[in-house]
Amino acid sequence: MWDTLILNPMTNLLLLLYQNLFNNFALAVAVFTLITRLITLPFTMKQQRSAKMMQELQPELEKIKKKYANDKEKLAQAQMELYRQYNMNPLGGCLPLLLTFPIMIGLYQAIITSLASTPLQLLELSQRLYAFLPQLTQLIPLNNQWLGINLGQPPGGSQPWYAYALILLVVGTGYWQQKIMTPQSTNTQSSSQMAGMTQSMLYTMPLMFGFFALSFAAGLSIYFIISNLIGVLQYWGLSKLGMMGTSADAVKVGTTPAPPPTTAPVPAAKPPKSKSKKRR
Repeated sequence: MWDTLILNPMTNLLLLLYQNLFNNFALAVAVFTLITRLITLPFTMKQQRSAKMMQELQPELEKIKKKYANDKEKLAQAQMELYRQYNMNPLGGCLPLLLTFPIMIGLYQAIITSLASTPLQLLELSQRLYAFLPQLTQLIPLNNQWLGINLGQPPGGSQPWYAYALILLVVGTGYWQQKIMTPQSTNTQSSSQMAGMTQSMLYTMPLMFGFFALSFAAGLSIYFIISNLIGVLQYWGLSKLGMMGTSADAVKVGTTPAPPPTTAPVPAAKPPKSKSKKRR
């Protein structure tokens, strides 16, 4: 099921791009990454909007936690009422991530599969190609050389020394993307724990992908770098167009309307006393 719906279509599409882009595998990976990012753009926007709104609601959530610290049931009800007020699903950022995750995994596997080098890997690649695209079979094995770097092998060994620059670019662009996509934290206690987790992710994620780039084929580093740069441009462009705003922006969180001013009642005026003339 996975091979039929995800891996095989992606592998054939990648080879078609390779065929039409001058047999340049690095260029094919770049265009392939751009296509997948455009396909997952609606899910990515939804995830980023949900994260931004959750960050903005942290001060109000902290007030609710303090108010109902000893009553878990009322705390849950108040939180759900707050989410309902802002038309927000607290799990709204998880579903888009779950939908885009298989696409990213399939893209990674398609790149690794296309960079087959051993006889067994080449046989597996040929079996994944569609019969109605016989011209793709003639492309195997692919030209995996780019600027003297073998994209089918990890850095080190017989690779040139500047292949390690790909790892630095993976970490650098990954940090850049995480940095600009991290919502600005507010000066409240509520955001202290979240800010700590966000700060940890800011460094952990780029380093983790840098480790992947060091351990796997160099062609995967091309994907990581292009994907990070597209993510930066995508977030910047959507922010400039005002498409990253949330409904929480329209309401000032944590404020309540002031009561209407009251005026003291004005006493009724007394009628003037009539003067009567005394008779002699």
